[in-house]
Amino acid sequence: MNLTDYTYLLNKPEAINDRYAETLDNVLSAFPYFQSARVLKLKHLYNQDSFNYNYALKVSAAYTTDRSILFDFITSDSFVSVQKGLYEKKLEELLNMNVVGMEEVVVEYKPLPVDPLEQSILTSIKEAATSEEQKAEEKLGVGKPLEFSKDEKHSFQEWLQLSRFKPIIREEKTANINPVEAEKKKKLELIDKFIENNPKITPIAKDAVVPTIEPIAEDSSYLMTETLARVYLEQKKYSKAIQAYEILILKYPEKSSFFADRISDIKILQQNNN
Repeated sequence: MNLTDYTYLLNKPEAINDRYAETLDNVLSAFPYFQSARVLKLKHLYNQDSFNYNYALKVSAAYTTDRSILFDFITSDSFVSVQKGLYEKKLEELLNMNVVGMEEVVVEYKPLPVDPLEQSILTSIKEAATSEEQKAEEKLGVGKPLEFSKDEKHSFQEWLQLSRFKPIIREEKTANINPVEAEKKKKLELIDKFIENNPKITPIAKDAVVPTIEPIAEDSSYLMTETLARVYLEQKKYSKAIQAYEILILKYPEKSSFFADRISDIKILQQNNN
């Protein structure tokens, strides 16, 4: 017996049969003070004209707080009819209830009104930034062909190669490195360094006097010219272009004002392209 069956029997006690009666006996054995179960059991005995009814009535009366309700429930048809009528009324209300189907709710999107003054200010700022960027590009000559003078030591392709050079990351030596591999790696590094510092090799005459050459420092500032700075700028490597012009300021102090203006224009481009 579950809760639904028990509620049904409370509303229709005449539906109690022997199977339900046996179940009620088990419930009362576990819960002797369960008054409604004891009354249902008594009602079943009353309907069956059982000889156990008188004894069960005395026991039920002992466990019942209000014996008048017990008497009405057992003997009065009106008491049962009220409970039955209430049950049937609720059932009828449930059956006649109108169930409204789910309707899709369409939310109409209304854009928030834009303040004309705010929109005008944003447009002005955007136009000013675009105009400032265009002026900086015109001053720097971005997009125009690079001009090479006869004094340039490198071709355009060589300038591009120089602009792609990355610093050599030297890893710390560990005790697990094979000595043969370490020696081979050292030779390759020397060859790479020689090629980097001597891009063009001119044949030396047999009778020429070979001058003593000081070791070249790893600083690449001697390669820095305006052309390389322009190459960085065309490649949109703004940080390297700024660094190039900073080196040129140190090399050519007399043109520091010109190079400083270039750096300011590059920073404008860098800010608008980030």
